[in-house]
Amino acid sequence: MKKLEYFIKDIHPVEFFDKKNFDVVKIIKNNFPSIKIIIKGDRIVASGDEALITQLRIRLDSLIMIMKDNDSINDKTITSIMSGQGEKLISSLRGKLILHGVGKKKIKAHTINQIKIVDAFINNDMVFAIGPAGTGKTYTGIAVAVKALKDKIVKKIILTRPAVEAGESLGFLPGDMKDKLDPYMQPLYDALKEMIDTDKLDDYLKRGVIEIAPLAYMRGRTLDNAFVILDEGQNTTHNQMKMFLTRMGVNAKFMINGDPGQIDLPRRVMSGLKEANLVLKNIEGIKMIYLDDSDVIRHQVVKRIIEAYKNTEHSN
Repeated sequence: MKKLEYFIKDIHPVEFFDKKNFDVVKIIKNNFPSIKIIIKGDRIVASGDEALITQLRIRLDSLIMIMKDNDSINDKTITSIMSGQGEKLISSLRGKLILHGVGKKKIKAHTINQIKIVDAFINNDMVFAIGPAGTGKTYTGIAVAVKALKDKIVKKIILTRPAVEAGESLGFLPGDMKDKLDPYMQPLYDALKEMIDTDKLDDYLKRGVIEIAPLAYMRGRTLDNAFVILDEGQNTTHNQMKMFLTRMGVNAKFMINGDPGQIDLPRRVMSGLKEANLVLKNIEGIKMIYLDDSDVIRHQVVKRIIEAYKNTEHSN
């Protein structure tokens, strides 16, 4: 059982619950019948299954975003959003441009929740992006980081992730540190190669303007004037996550990505990402963005795979 207190931000509660939209609560309850929902002033207080509460949070975020930009919203629109069709309603936006990459390719945030990641950094210095594989967490984060570097908002980009090996230590792998880390960091390189010309990227890597390092190498450092992304955050322990979060220096932006459904830690070891999601959710300056299957922009079969596994896990 999980409890959610959702504040109706940016829209006055009277406007949200006025006569024009007075069926909004009924629509929410119809789409989430097993969740207990109570309205308290400017808050929606909900309690129920954790997965459903997360889904409700995502759809309420979508509803608020669309209401802010659409004066003619009606019951039909609200029903579509609360039933999970919010993405289709913003398809006309064709994504939010973040920057122009290699060959002037338009690098965009394509879904509501990806757009939320971009917007979150306007008023927050630390953003958590939590959701399943293929939802664009890492790609969107790197795009925001590259734009910040190009706009001289930060002086460097640091990409890190915990090296959780399948019984093999980094120390026994051949080559220098870059060679040892490449298998773990390939998704980060792939994203960077779409956004920065090869020669410039190689130069940035050599000069340390872009640094790719294992999480253990963050210990003892203070990261100033940097956009720092921790990928695969679900595979951090309590100590690793706390260590990383406290490295934040002056004029720094931190992003933590992770999928709670893909934890590779030993059994009974608490995921640092899961713990941080609970401990830091109401801290000013920190924004939690939750992504779901609707954000998957890979092949359509990937969405079906995620849904199939989700159904299996819920039935066990």
